[in-house]
Amino acid sequence: MMPTDIGIVDLMIGFPSSDPRRKYESLRDLAKDSASQDMNFPAEYMFKDVPDQLVSGQDPVEVTLTAMDRHGISIGLVGLGNKSTADALARHPDRFAASLEVDPNNIGTSVNAIRRAHADNDIAAVSTFPAGCNPQVPVNDRRYYPIYQTCVDLDIPIMVNAGIAGPRVPSECQHVMLFDQVCYDFPELRVVMRHGAEPWEDLAVKLMLKWPGLHYMTSAFAPKYYPKAIVEYGNTRGADKIMYAGYYPMGLSLDRIFTELSEVPFRDDVWPRFLRDNAMRVFKLGDSR
Repeated sequence: MMPTDIGIVDLMIGFPSSDPRRKYESLRDLAKDSASQDMNFPAEYMFKDVPDQLVSGQDPVEVTLTAMDRHGISIGLVGLGNKSTADALARHPDRFAASLEVDPNNIGTSVNAIRRAHADNDIAAVSTFPAGCNPQVPVNDRRYYPIYQTCVDLDIPIMVNAGIAGPRVPSECQHVMLFDQVCYDFPELRVVMRHGAEPWEDLAVKLMLKWPGLHYMTSAFAPKYYPKAIVEYGNTRGADKIMYAGYYPMGLSLDRIFTELSEVPFRDDVWPRFLRDNAMRVFKLGDSR
């Protein structure tokens, strides 16, 4: 049975906005189809009832905190780069940890940004969206290698989109097989695949069995659609490799996520690791939060 009192860690959460369309201008520039230009959220064709809306006068940080408290989320991992994140980290440092998204097309700028964010904000992770870079950068491209090495040097994980991209852009650069070379070249790197790894989820499991540093988070998936191979792996040899991540408010409400989450057939001993323990270890969140 899913526990409700362990202090869940959500590895992908954010803050609602009065103008969510502004968040995705760079992805609209990358897409070529006319329908993408009209979407507020470039993968909205995959989701219904997207909750990324803020009522005038509401405090976005408090809206997210209220939703977190309702579902027993103790810590949320949020992306740097907007006022709401800065406010959240300043006002509630015990409830939020920060990550930094990078595009390796400008290698020096990205490496310097990671080091600066680590010094100034004690970031818990770096993130990157290979198919969303402009131009796109394959997971095993050498442009990524200084970024991977910087993560090793700073002892922080990197979250990397894996599998078919939601926005209507090519996805070959996120083929799961590309992680094999990265894990070989950087055996000390902690890599967390995000956004599904479909349709190569069976391959993702094979590679996680092979490479100690390779992990998986469930971001951007409603729990009833978690890949079967991932759930089975979490219940067996992957109990220490699979971590919960939501997608609020980008595509899913926490109410929907947690209504469905209780129906996922994880074993009783897997739930604490999936919901908290693995994230605390991999992201080194510590006991102070």
